[in-house]
Amino acid sequence: MGGSPGWCPSKGAGVADRFVGLISGTSADGIDAILLRVSTLSDGAFPGVEVEAFRTIPFPDEARTRILRIAEGEGGSPELAGLRCDLGRWFGDAARDLLDEAGVDPGEVEAVGCHGQTVWHRPPAAGVPGTSLQLVDPAVLAARVGVPVVHDFRSADLAAGGEGAPLVPWPDRILFSRDGEALALQNLGGMGNVTWLPPRGDPRAPFAFDTGPANALLDVSAEEASAGALRFDAQGVMAARGRVDPLLLETLLADPFFEVEPPRSTGREHFGPERVRRIAAERGLERGQRPDGWADLMATFAALTVESVARALERWVLPRGTDRLILTGGGADNPVLVEGLRQRLDPLPVDTGAVSLGFDPAAREAAAFALLAWAFTRGRAGNVPECTGADRPAVLGSWTPAPGRPGPWGAGR
Repeated sequence: MGGSPGWCPSKGAGVADRFVGLISGTSADGIDAILLRVSTLSDGAFPGVEVEAFRTIPFPDEARTRILRIAEGEGGSPELAGLRCDLGRWFGDAARDLLDEAGVDPGEVEAVGCHGQTVWHRPPAAGVPGTSLQLVDPAVLAARVGVPVVHDFRSADLAAGGEGAPLVPWPDRILFSRDGEALALQNLGGMGNVTWLPPRGDPRAPFAFDTGPANALLDVSAEEASAGALRFDAQGVMAARGRVDPLLLETLLADPFFEVEPPRSTGREHFGPERVRRIAAERGLERGQRPDGWADLMATFAALTVESVARALERWVLPRGTDRLILTGGGADNPVLVEGLRQRLDPLPVDTGAVSLGFDPAAREAAAFALLAWAFTRGRAGNVPECTGADRPAVLGSWTPAPGRPGPWGAGR
C-alpha cells in the first residue's frame, strides 16, 4: 500500500532526515512499515513530516499463531527467545522491502523506530510498578536492514511511574493538530485508545488513555465461531446478524476497568481470549458450532465497544471541548462499530478515513514510532506525563547500532 506524500503543516524550514517506523499491533495481523522525512526546524517548532512510503505486511497464519500463543502465556523460554529472534528478521525484512520499494538506500536513513510486538502489558496498580514486554531482537533487525534501531519505548515511562501507554499523543500532536479545531482521535485496534488534541497553538497538553476493548474480543470470537477460518469479522457481518444480550452487556460494562480514572491502560491480558472462552462456555458455545449463538455474542461485544468508548468520551474527553471525533484502526472499517458510535454520540461529528486526517489512518502508529525515534536521536522527551501518569518527561527508547554505524552521537543537526 503506497503512502500519500505531503508535508504536514509546520513553520519554517530545516534539514530533513529519514526515519523508518515499524509496529505490529495487539491483534498481531502484520507489520505496518513507514518511511518518513522529518524536517528539523530552526525555530524550535514541531517538525514537518513527509510520508515517502507506507505498506502493511500481513503475518502468515503460522507466525500469528505463535505470537498469540506467547501473548496468552503459552510456551516457555525457548519459544519466547525463538519468536524474539524471528520478529527481528520479520521486522528487518519489512523495513528493507519498504526502502527497496521507495528506492532509498539504508545509508540515507538515520534510524528505525521499532515498537516490536506487544505480548504482555500490566499497568501500575496498588503501588506495584507496571511492566510491559514488546518482542523484537533489535540487533537482528539492525543487521538485516543496515540501519540503527531505537526500540523499547515503554520502559522509560514505566520507570518514571507511568503506564508506559499511550505513547502516540506526542506524535499525534505533530501529525494531526489543526488550527481552530479540537479533535479526538479514537483508535479501534485490538484495544481502544483515544487522544484529545487541542487546536494548534493552544498551550494545553494532549490528553489520552485506553478506553478498553475495541476489536480484541470480536477477533477472538470470529476465530472461535469459524473454527479458525477467520481472523476477524470483516465488515462486521457476523455481529450485524446477531442480537445484543442486554444482561451480558450490563455485566461486561460493570468491569472495574471502566471506572478507573485516566491515566489508564489495558490489554489482551484483561480483555482477551480467556474472557471470550469463559463467556462462551457459560453460554454453551463450542468452537465452530451454533453460528447464531456466536453472532449474538459478537453483537454484544460490539455493543460493549461502542458503549465503553462513548461513556469514556462523555466523561473525560467531550468536557474539554471537542469539535470532531475521527476513528482509526481496523474497527474504523467495521460499519457496526462506526454507525453505533455515530448514533450514540450524535450530534458530535464522527468521521473516518484519510480524507478526515489528511493522512492514511492505517499508518498512524507506524508514523508515531518513526517520530519517537527522531525524538530519541534529538534527546527530546516523547512521553506526555498528563497522558501516561509519569512523574516526569522522559526520552523514550534504547539504541542498538547497525554494523558500521555505532551510535546516535552527533545526531540532531
